[in-house]
Amino acid sequence: MTTASHQIRSLLEQKILILDGGMGTMLQSYKLSEADFRGERFANHPCDVKGNNDLLSLTQPQIIRDIHRAYFEAGADIVETNTFNGTSIAMADYQMEDLVYELNKVSAQLAREVADEFTASNPDKPRFVTGVLGPTNRTASISPDVNNPGFRNVNFDQLVEAYLEAIRGLIDGGSDLLLVETVFDTLNAKAAVFAIEQYFEQHDVHLPVMISGTITDASGRTLSGQTAEAFWNSLSHVQPLSIGLNCALGAEQLRQYVEELSNISTSYVSAHPNAGLPNEFGEYDESPEAMAIHIKEWAEAGFLNIIGGCCGTTPAHIKAIAEAVEGVKPRQRIENKHYCRLSGLEPLTITPDSLFVNIGERTNVTGSLRFAKLIKEGDYDTALEVARQQVENGAQIIDINMDEGMLDSQDAMVTFLNLVAAEPDISRVPIMIDSPKWEIIEAGLKCIQGKGIVNSISLKEGEEKFIEQAKLVRRYGAAVIVMAFDEDGQADTRERKREICTRSYEILTEKVHFPAEDIIFDPNIFAVATGIDEHNNYAVDFIEATRDIKQSLPHAMISGGVSNVSFSFRGNNPVREAIHAVFLYHTIKAGMDMGIVNAGQLAIYDDLPEELRERVEDVILNRRNDATDRLLEIADKYKGDGSVEKKEDLEWRSLPVVKRLEYALVKGIADFVEEDTELARHEYAKPLEVIEGPLMDGMNVVGDLFGEGKMFLPQVVKSARVMKKAVAYLMPFIELEKDDSTVSSSNGKILMATVKGDVHDIGKNIVGVVLQCNNFEIIDLGVMVPAATILETARKENVDIIGLSGLITPSLEEMAHMAKEMERLGFDIPLMIGGATTSLIHTAVKIDPNYHGPVIYVKDASRAVGVAQNLVSKITREDFVDKIKTDYQTKRDQHKGRKSTRRLLTLKQARANKTKIDWPAYQAVKPAQTGIQVFDDYPLQELVDRIDWTPFFQSWELAGRYPRILTDEIVGEHATHLFEDAKKMLKQIVDEKWLTARAVIGLFPANSVGDDDIEIYTDDSRQQVLMKLHSLRQQAEKPPGRPNAALADFLAPKDSGVEDYIGAFAVTAGIGIDEHIERFEADHDDYHSIMVKALADRLAEAFAERMHERVRKEFWGYKKDEQLANEDLIDEKYQGIRPAPGYPACPDHTEKGLLWDLLDVEKRIGMTLTESFAMLPTAAVSGFYFAHPESRYFGLGKISEDQVKDYAKRKNWTLDYAERWLAPALSYDGDD
Repeated sequence: MTTASHQIRSLLEQKILILDGGMGTMLQSYKLSEADFRGERFANHPCDVKGNNDLLSLTQPQIIRDIHRAYFEAGADIVETNTFNGTSIAMADYQMEDLVYELNKVSAQLAREVADEFTASNPDKPRFVTGVLGPTNRTASISPDVNNPGFRNVNFDQLVEAYLEAIRGLIDGGSDLLLVETVFDTLNAKAAVFAIEQYFEQHDVHLPVMISGTITDASGRTLSGQTAEAFWNSLSHVQPLSIGLNCALGAEQLRQYVEELSNISTSYVSAHPNAGLPNEFGEYDESPEAMAIHIKEWAEAGFLNIIGGCCGTTPAHIKAIAEAVEGVKPRQRIENKHYCRLSGLEPLTITPDSLFVNIGERTNVTGSLRFAKLIKEGDYDTALEVARQQVENGAQIIDINMDEGMLDSQDAMVTFLNLVAAEPDISRVPIMIDSPKWEIIEAGLKCIQGKGIVNSISLKEGEEKFIEQAKLVRRYGAAVIVMAFDEDGQADTRERKREICTRSYEILTEKVHFPAEDIIFDPNIFAVATGIDEHNNYAVDFIEATRDIKQSLPHAMISGGVSNVSFSFRGNNPVREAIHAVFLYHTIKAGMDMGIVNAGQLAIYDDLPEELRERVEDVILNRRNDATDRLLEIADKYKGDGSVEKKEDLEWRSLPVVKRLEYALVKGIADFVEEDTELARHEYAKPLEVIEGPLMDGMNVVGDLFGEGKMFLPQVVKSARVMKKAVAYLMPFIELEKDDSTVSSSNGKILMATVKGDVHDIGKNIVGVVLQCNNFEIIDLGVMVPAATILETARKENVDIIGLSGLITPSLEEMAHMAKEMERLGFDIPLMIGGATTSLIHTAVKIDPNYHGPVIYVKDASRAVGVAQNLVSKITREDFVDKIKTDYQTKRDQHKGRKSTRRLLTLKQARANKTKIDWPAYQAVKPAQTGIQVFDDYPLQELVDRIDWTPFFQSWELAGRYPRILTDEIVGEHATHLFEDAKKMLKQIVDEKWLTARAVIGLFPANSVGDDDIEIYTDDSRQQVLMKLHSLRQQAEKPPGRPNAALADFLAPKDSGVEDYIGAFAVTAGIGIDEHIERFEADHDDYHSIMVKALADRLAEAFAERMHERVRKEFWGYKKDEQLANEDLIDEKYQGIRPAPGYPACPDHTEKGLLWDLLDVEKRIGMTLTESFAMLPTAAVSGFYFAHPESRYFGLGKISEDQVKDYAKRKNWTLDYAERWLAPALSYDGDD
């Protein structure tokens, strides 16, 4: 051990050590150019290098020294080398793979130089350098291709090779420690620590190793899906100096996961969180003081040994943190209790109190004919189902074996494990890699990110081979099954089993230093009742040997292949299951910890027929000489296929009616609801009591499950349909006996509306359904509702809350107007704000100041219930509203501060930095067909394959990208059910022509004029201007080389002489939708009502995509040879753009009115615009076509008053009117 290593360990016992802060954050503050990154040495490098921060160690070493110096001056004990991307894999992006050793060595030398300077000036505070090994930009556990989940763009061996080169540079450069950080894929980290241990062994060095993972979001998991405890279980084998977490989250969000690690890790615990979460501009706002408050609380709670900062943190943050933890006692390490800690995506920790661990046996080609057939036929999808069933049936580990003569077993093992990794409901459990061939075991170990089990190694080939394999198993981070097998053969007696296991244990613990808790002995289970007398005691020998081993070999565990014991009864599954049950009953009592079993076919000892159990027990315990014969006598009596049918789906129909209603509500089954409601009506004195009793009880269960994240929106909407059907059935009976006593008590009455000018209501409807599920009465006024109507109805109905929804940006202004009206008219009731265009910051800055009453931004349906409940509660309302008002005031103060620091160019400066295009060299393509074309009743079938499904799931508040969302661990099952329902309805829409798709497109001669406007001409003579369009220009200061773009930049200027063209389009897939919505709503079927709207929206987007494709290839024809898959279209890999008025590049909705005039949209295809320029039908898309290869989508961002005045003048508007329509883009308050 080095001197530095001794010093570090000694200091960690005395105090909390301080790590540095963000390197990238500091480098960004220098605003370095491409030339700065290149320096003289790389002036002619063939590709751009800006962004390659590691390169700065070579080209700007003084900056790197200065950053290290600043962190040491702030109080850091340890600085990280500037090598986050210092591997050949990451450097390939910059064609600099050959620099890896030099980059790592020089980076370490720079840090070492500054550390030594500080240590020399104050020897009482030694400073250290940790060599950083970043995660690379590839993942060994995740496919980059959503359509090919088994594909990998990097493998374990490539990672090990890359890390070895980096490690050599870091150690040669003088690092005191190594830090494997920002681990988002644990398999990458396992490759890094494998490389570290290999390097240490080969070069006879040993440095302390720090490991730091990244919990990516509120799910509490890494990007590759592991929980914090599973992450520790996977990497604890390297016995790191510290384990910790960094990046992705701020201190507030990271706390619970650092606490979790601190409670289980036998190593020291580190953390370096971000400076809070990024704001809407991607910046980190948390101040040093605010961050230090969190960190001090962590330290005082006993979580920390090492603390620093990641993204957004600066020397000021590190100084504040160092001062905050000064004098606080460091965390005390947890005693090693020698538990076997395994993991898949989730941990499996086996303690003395654990129950028997079932290892699923059906994913074994030697033990399952069905599985073998599937693998041989390459039917991996169905093979995955076999694995899934094992887990669903209770397997806590799955055993995978691919050893079959007709298979490429190694390839099959790798393929299957890679596919399993993409199935969270399977990969959540640890994997047992089962093969007699070491090369297959090793290939398997390179595929699993969790801590699995190797099955198996033994002394069969002698001690040397045994030790070599055991060392590698340990380095790969797995536990191991050791067979009772030595040079003389398999152990078949109690004595031989004990002897071989004892010898193996001593070699492993004393020579290999293998943890005893990771040694699992298989003392050989052999078949009994074979008719051969020598075999009669095999089960007893195993039971007794198990007892011996557990007593004499501390912490070691016992496993075995249970089905072997019943092999002589193959073909008679009930008897085999009985043998397994009896055998397990006795072996578990003797100390057997786990076994390979068919988790779906385990009989229960006490449930066995007494006759069968007694005779099996005679065989297992070898109690009678004629035990085998006696069992054979009755075996046929119990013969059958042994399989147990899945329980009949309708078994719930036998429950009491109240429970049936609850079940139907939770499962969303409407088939029997009227029948059950009628029965319930007879059980209660009044029909209203059925609603307030069993129906509301059931909906409360639904509400609780939704609140806990155990149900998802599509299910909740189905539940609401059942509720509505039941209530509709009861209404006539309630009307018959209506008097004051029949007034139902609800949680409160909420009025909901989409504001004037806006027609979007899917989100509003979903929120309404969820609130109804939680016993709120909903009055839904629909869409395009004027403020006066909303407020008049609110007074008349005496509502408790008003909820406003809007999707288009003018709706924001309407909501602010609404708040002013509520103030003017003396309202006090709460106002809830929601919809895709709304935000917390807009609500705080633009709406809340207009109204003294509560104004609450509701991000999504899952939050609506909590907000509404707080607002109607006499107990919590005041405190809840006070907190919101205080938070909004803080947001307003921050917003004002941020506005003053945000650098905007003048309009003149922005125009001087417009998009640079070499117009004289540009050959504009004349459209094959200019003028206007109409497409009536466009074939819907042609649009189905163009659908982008990801936004469909987002509209139901299921987060994830299609198709991966269908296998997502949390929402996958629900997304799949929703997708099946959607496909079924989509087929009906197409086959039965529920909807009609219409489009109008036009292609016109055009040029840009002035700086930001576009002239459209009547014909190619370009003599007569048909219309002038207006674009807006980005004004935020851009990094060097980046333009301040406007859409006009992408059309040739009139004075360039280039004859250019522009296109326009409007499409809808919503004609005919109303009758279907009415039909569903009449049937109280919100689920299908929302579904048809969501599908119409997707078809409209698909239609826009399809028309744009045809414009590029046919009607304009500037890209006739384009060959793009649908995924490429979704990812916008085509040439040209189709920006829409009201969206980021041109947020002025009024330009849509010009588009309507240009194409005569209403007359030609029946689409209309509201006064706020929302389109009807709502399933619609419109915009302009630009063809230039450099045209690109962009966001306008914030603009200054000088541009607003200029725009108002160009549009012949007043300034007030311009500010109203451009409100979301203003960098200033228009009403200041």
